[in-house]
Amino acid sequence: MSGVWVFKNGVVRLVENPGDCHGATSRRKVLVHLSSNEVITSYSALERKLYSLGWERYYDDPDLLQYHKRSTVHLISLPKDFNRFKSMHMYDIVVKNRNEFEVRDM
Repeated sequence: MSGVWVFKNGVVRLVENPGDCHGATSRRKVLVHLSSNEVITSYSALERKLYSLGWERYYDDPDLLQYHKRSTVHLISLPKDFNRFKSMHMYDIVVKNRNEFEVRDM
């Protein structure tokens, strides 16, 4: 469950899309490879960058794209469909690849 808890007139409720309820437009996030300044627009582009950083693809789960780096305990798990690639997946990649990727507002 995600969203923001809003307290109004003595009632607390969960708002799923807080940007929509306040009239603000939500910003789309993009994953950027820093050394090339390339916006990652597909899994094939992301996979090329990850391979160059020493990540290897796992094929165990048919519903996920998974990558592992031998020198670490890290595992990156992504949904098969790039349209379901969300900011939480982007931040996971950033944390596991310091100084290589960045998440930016579009």
